[in-house]
Amino acid sequence: MEHLAQILEIAMLVAFGFSWPNNILTTLKNKSTKGKSLAFLLLIDSGYVCGIAAKFIAGNPTWYVVAVYILNFVMVSTDLILYFYYRAKEKKA
Repeated sequence: MEHLAQILEIAMLVAFGFSWPNNILTTLKNKSTKGKSLAFLLLIDSGYVCGIAAKFIAGNPTWYVVAVYILNFVMVSTDLILYFYYRAKEKKA
């Protein structure tokens, strides 16, 4: 049953993760933070950190589940970096 739980957790993470590449590409294309929420991005990234920590605290840090958490974290962090980059440009303009 634990194996099934991990598969379902990965499915949830993959479903969430599909939105981030599109979000990143939209930011790069628009070169703008319009419609972005810093609080939302930070909240999502902190959720992924909590998910990773929970795996290690529970004593079952299955590498493939943690890898999907890390991949999502990296994508959201990339969007955060773009947010700060384009926000600084917008403030200068």
